[in-house]
Amino acid sequence: MSEAQLNVVLSRAFTPMPFEHFDSIPLASASIGQVHEAWIDGVKVAVKIRRLDIEKRVRADIVIISFFNRLFRPLFSHYTKNSIEAVIGEFSKMILQEVNMTTELHNLQKFSSVYASSGILFPTPFVEYCSEDALVMSYEEGFRFDDKERLKKENIDFRAIIGKLISFYTEQMLLRGYFHADPHPGNLLITPKGELVLLDFGMVKSIPNQTRIAIIELLKAANEKDYELYISASKRLGTVAYEAPVSELALLSERMFEIFGNENLSSESMQKLALDVLGSTRDLPFKLPQEAIYILRVSAIIEGLGTTYIENFNGIKDILPILQENIPKALGMDGGILESLIKEFKSLPLTLHHLKSSIKQISDGEFKVELSLSQLEWLKKELKQYLKPFMLGIILLLSALFTLMYDPALKEVALVLFTLGLARIIF
Repeated sequence: MSEAQLNVVLSRAFTPMPFEHFDSIPLASASIGQVHEAWIDGVKVAVKIRRLDIEKRVRADIVIISFFNRLFRPLFSHYTKNSIEAVIGEFSKMILQEVNMTTELHNLQKFSSVYASSGILFPTPFVEYCSEDALVMSYEEGFRFDDKERLKKENIDFRAIIGKLISFYTEQMLLRGYFHADPHPGNLLITPKGELVLLDFGMVKSIPNQTRIAIIELLKAANEKDYELYISASKRLGTVAYEAPVSELALLSERMFEIFGNENLSSESMQKLALDVLGSTRDLPFKLPQEAIYILRVSAIIEGLGTTYIENFNGIKDILPILQENIPKALGMDGGILESLIKEFKSLPLTLHHLKSSIKQISDGEFKVELSLSQLEWLKKELKQYLKPFMLGIILLLSALFTLMYDPALKEVALVLFTLGLARIIF
């Protein structure tokens, strides 16, 4: 921001100004705001200031994106339309929350409380100085996650750091279902002691329980190389459509796992082979549901961080074993086999009760089957495609009738319309 814009925001955010010193040159700057160094009562703090009128600009961006989506929507396939709309919908909702520093303050407070014993460090907010325009936090010392030279100089083992990061995100996404959705290098600091500091809580997401279970099943299937179960779990996650052919996709998954599990391939070779395989899947019904957008984004960012330091780093070879260790814990089985059996035995009376209720419903003719959202979506799409030619045929028949009523002399035109309509319905 220019100095004049900065002064407008500062005068609005702080009355009176609480800082003994405020550095007008930002430490960092991004699309939503910028961070400045300041001092309060002898304590060094970080002050995040949102840009002047940023909310108006964001709302204008949303209008523009939505306009072009409506304009080009007819050109896209059914699942591409849904995926694009999911991205736009999630972006619109999240970006409007992110431009409000009060939302980020609440996210930081909740996140720090939920993960207080994680071993990861978070900034401490100075709540009394925070507002919609500014977030005042403790100043966290450290260097960027991707500063290779500094890591080497400080003799910090990157494998231990990436292991800690993956374990932490496993806890967030598999155990708690509440995660920081923006772990890029600028938001991750490493202290000289090798501690991990997480910054910027504008993007914090919760995962629905059914999505969390689908991710666990996906990882379990991947680790066991059960490719049909892998596709089935992908369907429950929502990234593969309900009607997608399981056997064909299972074969493709097996080929992808073989590529990324090959120790002798370089990153470039892996990428080329993977793109060749993916090229054959263009017509298969993949989609991007709203719940999976940030999960996939975070996974890609973490894998990208790994490639900065570890040659041929990839999710299947390096991340999967760490995630697999946490699956029993995510399923509530971390107390050991005996404890898990005791827990299951205690739930047996409730299971028998549900079984008895189901049998009674069947015998009384009251048994109901609920369809999943993906099945309903597929039925809706199929029904729409099935009825489309009938609707067009009926429109042509009505047009023929209207033409004849309007001017009997146009009976030839009406006959053509009638013939086309009838043909469309029959064929």
